[in-house]
Amino acid sequence: MAPNQEGQENKAADLLQLSKTKNLLQSDELYQYILETSVYPREHECLKELRELTKKHPRNHMLSTPDEAQFLSMLLKLINAKNTMEIGVYTGYSLLYTALAIPDDGKILAMDINREYYELGLPIIEKAGVAHKIDFREGPALPLLDEMIQDEKYHGTFDFIFVDADKNNNINYHKRIIELVKVGGVIGYDNTLWCGSVAVPPDAKMDERLRYFRDFVLEFNKAVALDPRIEICQLSIADGVTLCRRIS
Repeated sequence: MAPNQEGQENKAADLLQLSKTKNLLQSDELYQYILETSVYPREHECLKELRELTKKHPRNHMLSTPDEAQFLSMLLKLINAKNTMEIGVYTGYSLLYTALAIPDDGKILAMDINREYYELGLPIIEKAGVAHKIDFREGPALPLLDEMIQDEKYHGTFDFIFVDADKNNNINYHKRIIELVKVGGVIGYDNTLWCGSVAVPPDAKMDERLRYFRDFVLEFNKAVALDPRIEICQLSIADGVTLCRRIS
């Protein structure tokens, strides 16, 4: 086997593994150390219950990693977030982290196309005593965002917005929610390193799902890097998280 071909096959195997684990660290042992040392010991019992429930679901690859969710929880507290939005909910693991982090009178506008998934986690969210903070809307997010943009009372009102939905629409989400987050507020986009595929040659071997969304992720990353209305920080936690702080 030619060295170049062998290298490509090794990269393809790495991409496949990353797509399963959503962990960019090169050592599984190191990642487990992080989880067992500083994440799991402080994880709320209802978060653990929801995480374990979701791991049994056929689409559990959509579950946010515990260290990423813990990081976002800390961020919410640091910026004193109260009015938040989440686009892409799944069973509500990261949503529950948010609900536990914001004040008792805080609010989360949560959007997802699948209420069934959300209702899997809802009993655990209710058990945690934070369901009253969540306004769940079923359906595509873009039409609702368009409605909100038409009403100026929503402009600049959100402290934090988290997007973990269809990657081919990230640019469309950004065009809208930049008007809704306040100046000084933060937007977080998940999966912006897309299993590391953003850094491999276009002809590298990868599965069809990775390849299809890779170009959308690359386009989005380039667009936000050039957006003068925000400051950005690209984090290598989980599958890549891009934080955008609105400055104008």
